[in-house]
Amino acid sequence: MDRLLIQGGAVLRGELRASGAKNSALKMFAAALLADESVTISNVPHLRDITTMIELLVSLGVEVVIDEKMNIEIHANTIKSFKAPYELVKTMRASFNVLGPLLAHYGQAEVSLPGGCAIGPRPVDQHLRGLEALGAKIEMVDGYVNATTDGGLKGGHVYFDFSTVGGTEHIMMAACLADGVTVMENCAREPEIVDLADFLNKMGAKVEGAGTDTITITGVPSMHGCSHRVIADRVETGTYLIAAAATGGKIKIRDANPEHLEVVISKLREAGAKITIDGSTIELDMEGRRPKGVSLVTAPYPAFPTDLQAQIIALNSVAEGTSTIKETIFENRFMHVHEMNRMGAKIRLEGNNTTAIVDGVPHLTGAPVMANDLRASVSLVIAGLVAQGDTIVDRIYHIDRGYEQVEEKLQNLGANIRRVASE
Repeated sequence: MDRLLIQGGAVLRGELRASGAKNSALKMFAAALLADESVTISNVPHLRDITTMIELLVSLGVEVVIDEKMNIEIHANTIKSFKAPYELVKTMRASFNVLGPLLAHYGQAEVSLPGGCAIGPRPVDQHLRGLEALGAKIEMVDGYVNATTDGGLKGGHVYFDFSTVGGTEHIMMAACLADGVTVMENCAREPEIVDLADFLNKMGAKVEGAGTDTITITGVPSMHGCSHRVIADRVETGTYLIAAAATGGKIKIRDANPEHLEVVISKLREAGAKITIDGSTIELDMEGRRPKGVSLVTAPYPAFPTDLQAQIIALNSVAEGTSTIKETIFENRFMHVHEMNRMGAKIRLEGNNTTAIVDGVPHLTGAPVMANDLRASVSLVIAGLVAQGDTIVDRIYHIDRGYEQVEEKLQNLGANIRRVASE
């Protein structure tokens, strides 16, 4: 098992290109199951989660063609199986979303209950209730969801109990081939949902309202092929901006989407960063200054994203002043705090572990640390960058799920970081 060895103290400087959004691409792979023709998806990041989703499609008999630029061509009409096995679905929650498209197109699906990051309960009841509202018959058998329809899905009314990104995307996909009109309320509003809706509409769907809390889908008899370019990954972009700010550096990120990062950019400016935006390019310059601590509350888009909470805590750990971070999305998403405290950070948890109080210190000290989930893992890399001495980050398979060539990109920015095999 690989680890990352980081020698702290380097100031990040340079340019990089934003990768495509993993959370968009994964759902588009599932949506491709709705089409009667091949679809091509470009700007796909080269990540472990992407590989897992491709393996899942191939296990269903779907033909997947990949070129050297990571353009993915998917031929779903070669499908031979409607069962998504536990061995693949357990490693990544997004793979559960093949359930709705399989059911909508073929009238049957057998999909294992999902796994993924250990960040507290993340039930799929909103997904299943939404499918049932469209006429699906759901049975739970030995850890699998067995779903069938009686003559196809029917348009219906779906109200989500809370803002669920995966649930919104799942039901939106399934409703595209349902007979009649589906109205979804209390929907999540993330940019990845809008990107998925654009992709579905290129395939012949009739989706309106994506990006608002009410989405209306008029079902169509069939869907055709298309080509689509995935939007920039706002979490990856935000991660590198935060990393540069924590080190007092200067960074330029090309092919980004600043509109998707307005609240993050606002908080980094509050931390003392000088940020300029030129089209799809974001430039951050700390002018060598130590950051100032920023307080925030995570909440669904367009508020501050939970997927950047751990990274901002790493920045706050070496910032001037005291800051407060309140997590409202997931339970157990402060597991990185204990590892950072081992490096000399002064972070305490309050409010039944939903709020982190961070007293900034001048520097951290390198130490062996262990990643517990995808976003926490990269926050420990940031902590290693601002620490004195060497930091070893273990269990970095979490990072490989969501960050493309993380050590190469950081090396190009001047970081002293390399991948090493475990002893």
